[in-house]
Amino acid sequence: MSGLRRRPQGAGRGAALAMLLATAACSAAPDYVRPRTAAPAAYKEAAGWQAAGTHPAPPGRWWEVFADPVLTGLEDRVVAGNQDLAVAAARYEQARALARQARADRFPQVGVSADVSRDRVSDGRPLAPGGAAPYTVGTVGASLAYELDLFGRVRNSVRASTADAAASAADVAAVTLGLQAQLAGIYFDMRGLDARIVLLRQTVAANERAYQLTDTRHSGGIASGIDVSRAQTLLSSARAELSAVGVARQRDEHAIAVLLGELPSTFALAVDDRQLAPPPIPAGLPSTLLERRPDIAAAERRVAAANARIGVARSALFPSVTLGAAGGFEAARGSLLSASNGFWALGPLSAALAIFDGGRRRAGVQRARGEYDEAAASYRQTVLTAFREVEDALASQRLLAAQERDQRTAADAAEHTRELALIRYRDGASDYLEVVSAQTAALDAQRALLTVRSEQLQTATDLIRALGGSAG
Repeated sequence: MSGLRRRPQGAGRGAALAMLLATAACSAAPDYVRPRTAAPAAYKEAAGWQAAGTHPAPPGRWWEVFADPVLTGLEDRVVAGNQDLAVAAARYEQARALARQARADRFPQVGVSADVSRDRVSDGRPLAPGGAAPYTVGTVGASLAYELDLFGRVRNSVRASTADAAASAADVAAVTLGLQAQLAGIYFDMRGLDARIVLLRQTVAANERAYQLTDTRHSGGIASGIDVSRAQTLLSSARAELSAVGVARQRDEHAIAVLLGELPSTFALAVDDRQLAPPPIPAGLPSTLLERRPDIAAAERRVAAANARIGVARSALFPSVTLGAAGGFEAARGSLLSASNGFWALGPLSAALAIFDGGRRRAGVQRARGEYDEAAASYRQTVLTAFREVEDALASQRLLAAQERDQRTAADAAEHTRELALIRYRDGASDYLEVVSAQTAALDAQRALLTVRSEQLQTATDLIRALGGSAG
């Protein structure tokens, strides 16, 4: 016996405490790594792309690059009044509240209670004769319960809810950017219709003069009745198209009103045919797209949340350990808050583990892994869609620029032909059919030119949105 050393009394407790702390540092969740996605070195449709090493400008008031004060005023109002954005903001607040609820489990749950009861002991009770004895008992106490997060259930729940809240915040940014781009797209479409309205008004005025000229020549026996009918056809067709464009223009105006959260009946924008030039939009590096796009950020945070929920599901395979404590005062007579009437209890220190559940918990882990795989695939698809949208917008921007140049040349030539046809008709060198053909071709060419210019502005908007709301 003399050769045996006696272990100090505190050594066993210290080892147990060290083992408990080491266990508490465990987490059942896999280490999170953002899903890998392929990113090209440069956009295929971009020429002279931005050099590496520059940090992308944060999303901001990108619509100001169009230098349109009316558009700027509308964009300033859409965030305050749009109801879809209000829905997204409300969902974000819900996600933040859920995150706060999850974080609350990291702290002890403390409660207080008070109880007063009036009892009467029966007269014939065994082992304590003495007659009936009524009495009043009052109790005041507090309780504490705390889950020892040994296997990371609480920590992973907090991580999941925090990632969900971050995803919801990115959703708000994505909805905001989408609404701003939608507003700009509708606005530019409406301005394209405004240009067509002005063009058609000029066409109607020109056709009215041509009709009067033809009718005068017919009265003098110079022109035939067929020429008068053709002139009337051109005039009426232009008037009909003017009404049709007016309908489309009103629909755009009503759509803008709803985006701003206003009643269409109280909203109006004056016709303005100013021709805006599409601004140059540098695409930057494809790798910066992952930082700029809020929908990509939201998808990535949902992957992180799904990864943390794997840990929550796996922690159910291990025991849950809860520490309880209670204390207070109790008295049947005299002072309730007397120290001699105090009581306390440390415990129970309880551990619970289901031995057999028919595979329910393992199925929960399998489901959590499936949700992670779904979120990861959704993230990769979001990235691929983002690259496609940028390439589409870049290709459209390049090809529309060439189309606009050719269409402008065609419109100038058609206008020159129309003027020559009118001169020849006045001089009697041709019939009115030549004038009709020239006027129709000129109107078609001008209409196509206005359409291309409107599409250029909308493509610039699409490119900015595809780049995550950055115009530089």
